[in-house]
Amino acid sequence: MSDDQSVQSFETRAIHAGNTADPLTGAVVPPIYQVSTYKQDGVGGLRGGYEYSRSANPTRTALEENLAALEGGRRGLAFASGLAAEDCLLRTVLHPGAHVVIPNDAYGGTFRLFAKVVQRWGVDFSVADTSDVDAVRAAVNDRTKVIWVETPSNPLLGITDITALAEVAHGAGARLVVDNTFASPYLQQPLALGADVVVHSTTKYMGGHSDVVGGALVAADAELGEELAYHQNAMGAVAGPFDAWLVLRGIKTLAVRMDRHSENATRIAEMLTSHPKVGQVLYPGLPEHPGHELAAKQMKAFGGMVSFRVAGGEAAAVEVCNRAKLFTLGESLGGVESLIEHPGRMTHASAAGSPLEVPADLVRLSVGIESAEDLLADLRQALG
Repeated sequence: MSDDQSVQSFETRAIHAGNTADPLTGAVVPPIYQVSTYKQDGVGGLRGGYEYSRSANPTRTALEENLAALEGGRRGLAFASGLAAEDCLLRTVLHPGAHVVIPNDAYGGTFRLFAKVVQRWGVDFSVADTSDVDAVRAAVNDRTKVIWVETPSNPLLGITDITALAEVAHGAGARLVVDNTFASPYLQQPLALGADVVVHSTTKYMGGHSDVVGGALVAADAELGEELAYHQNAMGAVAGPFDAWLVLRGIKTLAVRMDRHSENATRIAEMLTSHPKVGQVLYPGLPEHPGHELAAKQMKAFGGMVSFRVAGGEAAAVEVCNRAKLFTLGESLGGVESLIEHPGRMTHASAAGSPLEVPADLVRLSVGIESAEDLLADLRQALG
């Protein structure tokens, strides 16, 4: 990230970082370089360092520069999905015999990656409540190389003290990795709080329109960034140019969208707390949330994700999901449209029977940017 970008506001960096005008035509939007290979000016004579689009592509470069600027990191890397980004990171920093601490309420796909894939490499992991610093410290051993954090977490909206866990990780010679997907870099800056690497599913808030699948890593350290870039090329799960362009386009409106997501989610969470058919509301913007003060300290606002437990158990929760109309029943999150899902049967089904199993009566909302009044009315009728 250049010095001039470091002093610019987030909103300005979101629109301009990596987005240089096309030198040939003056087009203000970077072109989609839908190309696999590049003409060389003699053997080894590369134009701008481009030779093959798995290794580098100008559209992906624009996105990667933008990602680094937004997270305040030294190197940004764009991948074909969030899990592809996670896989590259783990293969880069872990080795057989290594140990990782993961959250007790991690995303189901992340848990599956550790439990069904990473363990086969000879890597162990422990599960801990990452909102409890002492619990994490107790889970660390002399083989721990990574402490993995989601904050807010998916789907229980737990809040983790990033600065405190960075101290725990670094004291043990490990790295702190923060999945910043729920917050986005607009609401939270993990690298500034001491994290070593930020992970994103750019499918979510960064893209923002439910029309692209992608992932990202941003490293605080230039040397680690180079190692990740080497493995990105060697493993090959890169973002395609059109996908990179879509994410780059979505990022330009990230700030204004996150403001609206947060406003709508706050109103919905407040309504749900007083509804007789709701047993518990999980939203860090509520004063009664155990992580509220910490979230207010390390986040700009509280985000667009709300989870709640339905009185009546699993059957009632499923019925709420089925009765919703404006809230679309579907997986994923972070788009302009509102989504509703039953995590136990959908996004977190892979965690069933494990320490990460989610409550059967839980419903998760991805609150969009529609009219708040319309969303409230839909939830009221869905709850009956």
